[in-house]
Amino acid sequence: QVQLLESGGGSVQAGGSLGLSCKVAGDDARVNVLSYYRQAPGKEREFVALATSGGSIRYDASVEGRFTISRDYGKRTIYLQMDGLKSEDTAVYYCHAVVDGREFYWGQGIQVTVSS
Repeated sequence: QVQLLESGGGSVQAGGSLGLSCKVAGDDARVNVLSYYRQAPGKEREFVALATSGGSIRYDASVEGRFTISRDYGKRTIYLQMDGLKSEDTAVYYCHAVVDGREFYWGQGIQVTVSS
């Protein structure tokens, strides 16, 4: 069993920065991929960024160059640093884990609000 404990987020003006953290509680050695998704009001949940246990990192084109995902294995935590925020980045951000390639877990979600 794996739990994802999210923190961070908040409100900022356009052009500002915010950070998100997602701590893995449980057997994090089984976690293959840690990702962030987001869901804006009235829209479907969409992929933002991921970091694999093998060290690969991917970003959606909409955040490439502005967001940075990193993983601290010692702290069992991934971080999403969000710079150059835009109003369209406003959403609830969710941490997601793939475990053993077949189990999927979601965090509770964190609100990020960017005002223009």
